[in-house]
Amino acid sequence: MELQQLRYVVAIAETGNFTRAAERCRVVQSALSHQIAGLERELGARLFERTSRRVRLTPAGEAFLPAARECLEAADRARAEVAAASGEIRGRLAVGAIPTVAAVDLPVVLKEFRRRHPRVHITLTSTGSEELIEQVRRGSVDVAFLGLPTRAEPKAVQSRRLARGELVAVVTPDHHLADAEADLSSLADEPFVDFRAGHAGRAQSDEAFAAAGVRRDVTFEVSSADLMVDLVRHGLGVGLLPAAYAPRFPDLRVIRLHDAPARVEHLIWGNHPSPAATAFLELITAEA
Repeated sequence: MELQQLRYVVAIAETGNFTRAAERCRVVQSALSHQIAGLERELGARLFERTSRRVRLTPAGEAFLPAARECLEAADRARAEVAAASGEIRGRLAVGAIPTVAAVDLPVVLKEFRRRHPRVHITLTSTGSEELIEQVRRGSVDVAFLGLPTRAEPKAVQSRRLARGELVAVVTPDHHLADAEADLSSLADEPFVDFRAGHAGRAQSDEAFAAAGVRRDVTFEVSSADLMVDLVRHGLGVGLLPAAYAPRFPDLRVIRLHDAPARVEHLIWGNHPSPAATAFLELITAEA
């Protein structure tokens, strides 16, 4: 069994097609098919079954695929460790971040990391805090930036608090409280645009309104800050954004809240960071 055969198995599983898998692996299809046939003979089981439209994993293939991925990741990790021992950082760095990260200037940090370590392949995923925690646990993301309610802590991962910040209300320029200071109670009759219920980005706002004894109407539930801002721009409701993030939208106005919701941004990583992840963590520490 060879690593190249494992790469072919993963490529076929992900593309569902021998031709596209061969193109991804930069080999002719006949060579890829020959290698898969040899692997199946060695294993004594078929890994794929062909239909008229696509290629599907057999039960044996479904069982084999996770182990194949683990072997390839281990091989990549071994290469990276050897390179790091020689003073060179290489390999993969998968970064995750919430869309409203404000504790660091992420594009600037990524640019500096790439300058220092050009042999590292960097990817970036932007999604919610809960999903990022799970991805770090699984190992599909190496390091991630989260935003959580002040009393919450990420579990089953390594973490460090980066910054605590308050949220502000964002409104259209013609709103009667634009550029003012107010309490949450003054917004009780306003329609709100917010993240979906249960989302970490929503929790701190719900907790703050509950603590203030204020019931509010979340008319629009969204999955991204950009959509929230677009709806606010059209006068459909009031949004809540981190105070350090809101200035990115100069066409909106801010209401500073005396009893504002607050969140803490965290940097998280796995229990056994790769050399690339370790170098990234060191860069963040130096920049902090």
